[in-house]
Amino acid sequence: MPGADTSTKEKNFYTDIPAAKHSFFLKGLDQYDWGMKSRLSRMFNPKSGHTVMLAFDHGYAYGPTTGLERLDVTIAPLVPYADCLMCARGALRSCIPSDCDKAVAMRCSAGTTILDENVFVNECIGVDIEDVIRMNVTCMAVQVCIGSDNERNNIENFVKLVDLGNKYGIPVLGVTAVGKNMARDKRYFGLATRIIAELGGHLVKTYFVEDGFEDVAAGCPVPIVIAGGKKLPEKDALTMAYKAIQQGASGVDMGRNVFQSEDPIAMIKAIRSVVHENATPNQAYELFCDLKAENAKAAKTTKKAKTTKAKK
Repeated sequence: MPGADTSTKEKNFYTDIPAAKHSFFLKGLDQYDWGMKSRLSRMFNPKSGHTVMLAFDHGYAYGPTTGLERLDVTIAPLVPYADCLMCARGALRSCIPSDCDKAVAMRCSAGTTILDENVFVNECIGVDIEDVIRMNVTCMAVQVCIGSDNERNNIENFVKLVDLGNKYGIPVLGVTAVGKNMARDKRYFGLATRIIAELGGHLVKTYFVEDGFEDVAAGCPVPIVIAGGKKLPEKDALTMAYKAIQQGASGVDMGRNVFQSEDPIAMIKAIRSVVHENATPNQAYELFCDLKAENAKAAKTTKKAKTTKAKK
């Protein structure tokens, strides 16, 4: 095995040359079979090549996160506007109607919770493949903490799931999590995303970084979807989504920046305009404000009608 890369030559990710795509619209996935491509075509819009994922898997470690206290009330109305739902199997079974036609990326790792200071670091495969198949899941998601004390265990979980995914034609999404020995920068995410892809991951979820994200995306031979992360002001979140797409991301997986927004439905529609219609941050934010005003007006009219009816 060669030693560490000590070359002083500047790395070249050829960001001016698009990734080759032959028989399939997503990069790096030409060689997979029909079932795998069919599932990926449900997750990603074949026309834009992108996806808007709605993340609400927080509860598997954090419990009732703000905005997720009642999934049937806060998440169900957002489902029509997402391309793919990122959730745990319990939430899917209990709160999402079974006639939902959206793709599902199921959280398949489990382990410690917020009560443990090493939350996410020491996880296991938490879902049997038979249950994944039984629930007609589109994609399996697993945490991969490169640089953590339990790095080997994380990678072992991941490759086992990749083997199962390849056996049954179900894509595996590797979710990067920052180990304590690494910083949230281009170097770390370039390393983590490439390792996940090299070990067989069909797609990767990671974070956007202002400095060098284009190199991170170019250096990863499979599609990258960015995580929304902590709640940001709406225009900032839309700007982040825009920059990520422009610099090579194949989609966004937004959670708190949608369900904690002042108007979640307006926000996810604005995100869609960025991801699928190439809207600029200013255009998307203007759309958000217009939709927010329309929704507030409609809610006010409905409330007034209910009050009048009650008085009668």
